[in-house]
Amino acid sequence: MSNDSHVGPLVHPDEIPPWMHAMTGDVGAVSESVNNRGGDRTRWAQMFRRDRRAAAVLVLFSGSWEAADDHPGGVPADAEVLLTERASTLRQHSGQVAFPGGAADPGDDFPVGTALREAREETGLDASGVHIVANLPTFPVPPSGFDVVPVIGYWREPSEVRVVDPGETARVDRINLRELLAPENRFQVRRSVMGGRLYQGPAFFVDGLLVWGFTGGLIAAISDASGWDRPWDKNDVRPLDEMIERAGNRQESGFSAVHPRGTTDPDAHAGPGAN
Repeated sequence: MSNDSHVGPLVHPDEIPPWMHAMTGDVGAVSESVNNRGGDRTRWAQMFRRDRRAAAVLVLFSGSWEAADDHPGGVPADAEVLLTERASTLRQHSGQVAFPGGAADPGDDFPVGTALREAREETGLDASGVHIVANLPTFPVPPSGFDVVPVIGYWREPSEVRVVDPGETARVDRINLRELLAPENRFQVRRSVMGGRLYQGPAFFVDGLLVWGFTGGLIAAISDASGWDRPWDKNDVRPLDEMIERAGNRQESGFSAVHPRGTTDPDAHAGPGAN
């Protein structure tokens, strides 16, 4: 297995839905959107990438092939993205929303093989119906110690998905993309310690799911680069802990080492899609 991976589209544009062309045609725009985000940790994390583990996540979209004319970027009304909610019993990043994914294993065809294997193990999806269209640049996820390659897929033939192992995953769901990106479901979350801002980044709250951190930031960057955004209030900044409480699960913010919030749970794998 090599940690080197092709960045950019993997197939001809004719094999990619038109509403995904802006993203796959200029994957650097996604990186630029992430790095220019206020309060993001990605830029300084790029300087400390020693001994990080290679990982991949599957960013899987489904929906009609043709672009719609009633939404920015042509997002179809039936477009969805596959997300998981990590089990609340995990020691790290418990309860957080993430893309399916995980660390590379020996023998994986990294990153695509890793992303598909992990997605199958976590959600039970039938990988034969997934059309991989592009790889995004690698992103560091400092709390987890991973360098993560987002693998972009189009679900040509969506299959049933479910929680495969309740010890690792509490929920698997296909979330409507228009609803996720609706202005009323978007805001920023902030975590402060002793008056200083530790973290601030884009977030979404839809169908009981609080999406933030790496996952929320990547969705926001993809939407921005793809032209899918509708105007939303970027000055709506909410305390992260309050939003976690509103989500109603035992979600760990990922900052416990800096600002402890209680006891830890038994050792468990921390997925790269966590924050």
